[in-house]
Amino acid sequence: MPRLPLFFIIAAATCLLVGVCLGIMMGIQHDFHLAPVHAHLNLLGWTSLALMGLTYRAYPQLHANPVPAVAQFALSTSSAFLFPFGIYLSIEQQAPALAIAASLVWLAGVVMFLLRLVLLAAARSPRRHPVMVPAE
Repeated sequence: MPRLPLFFIIAAATCLLVGVCLGIMMGIQHDFHLAPVHAHLNLLGWTSLALMGLTYRAYPQLHANPVPAVAQFALSTSSAFLFPFGIYLSIEQQAPALAIAASLVWLAGVVMFLLRLVLLAAARSPRRHPVMVPAE
């Protein structure tokens, strides 16, 4: 999965484009009631997915085993798109179910990302050697 970091960045840039367009539209219309949708597209989508992609790029060991890497990518990217849409439905239709479900999927992706980072850190931790005191 050597292109997985790029896929994270592409998903992030897509969220950025949609978030920017929504922000411009709200500004033109002087109607900011969808600001939470805009904010979540930019924060979950652009910022978080981009940082995840850069982390995968910095630590290629994270995607050496493609199954958990792709699972975490699927959880994170799907929820980064669905959560803002769920917020939209919650605001416009008073239907919060998608926002709630997508937020839980986002949480699962974040927990998986954190666990994988902790496991990587534990695997890379140096072995402790006794301190050698130079002989006089």
